[in-house]
Amino acid sequence: MPKKKTGARKKAENRREREKQIRASRANIDLAKHPCNASMECDKCQRRQKNRAFCYFCNSVQKLPICAQCGKTKCMMKSSDCVIKHAGVYSTGLAMVGAICDFCEAWVCHGRKCLSTHACMCPLADAECIECERSVWDHGGRIFACSFCHDFLCEDDQFEHQASCQVLEAETFKCVSCNRLGQHSCLRCKACFCDDHVRSKVFKQEKGKKPPCPKCGHETQQTKDLSMSTRSLKFGRQTGGEDADGASGYDAYWKNLSSSKTGDAGDREDEYDEDEAEDDDEDDNEERGKYSDSEATDVFSNLNLGRTYASG
Repeated sequence: MPKKKTGARKKAENRREREKQIRASRANIDLAKHPCNASMECDKCQRRQKNRAFCYFCNSVQKLPICAQCGKTKCMMKSSDCVIKHAGVYSTGLAMVGAICDFCEAWVCHGRKCLSTHACMCPLADAECIECERSVWDHGGRIFACSFCHDFLCEDDQFEHQASCQVLEAETFKCVSCNRLGQHSCLRCKACFCDDHVRSKVFKQEKGKKPPCPKCGHETQQTKDLSMSTRSLKFGRQTGGEDADGASGYDAYWKNLSSSKTGDAGDREDEYDEDEAEDDDEDDNEERGKYSDSEATDVFSNLNLGRTYASG
């Protein structure tokens, strides 16, 4: 029988497990919380933007640059990792920086580890918005990742994209390769796959993970766990419904189109008739005014007041 674990051995194993999880979490930092994608406010123009070496709007240099790798604003020289030695002096500002990253456009401090590792593992190396196709150098906002397809999004398109991300490129939930119901959905390809066709010879499934998409290799998810919806068309045979006549319901579409045109023409005729009626009313009012003036002059012309002081 195996020996019973002691309390010290259990504590040591738990500590090693926690340290392993901490190391794994350091490598997988959320994109919105990464120092190179942090929010920054310019000292000169007071505009909020992504962490940059130079302001995107006024090109001014910031007083307290933030390292794109470790996120510090002051080097306190607690270790011998600094490329530029400054014994007993805390360095801030431009005395702390050592380079500018070509991908995220942010400062990197003069630490040897940051200078040697950030360019290789920069999370914004190939960051290009999936909607507007703008990179970090083309706009001043931060970069985000979609919660469903995990593609890069700019600050302007993140909400609009995520609201319409769970929409399939098909009219049904059937598998793209057969007629069965697709139980696995790829949110990048916007397609469903059954249990048989989700298996791929190119992309191998790792143990304990969900099967990858046979087209792009992105991890698929269960269709029942998502709020997936199908593509809907607002023209053609989709507007006819079940009661539509003709081939595929196109007859109802042309009827609706013709009725809308006749309705517009009728509205224009009604407006023209109303304008004519208003003009006629104005002419009648003018004629009535002239007639009333002539009647008043005729009445006073036949009036005889007799002999007065003015007549002598």
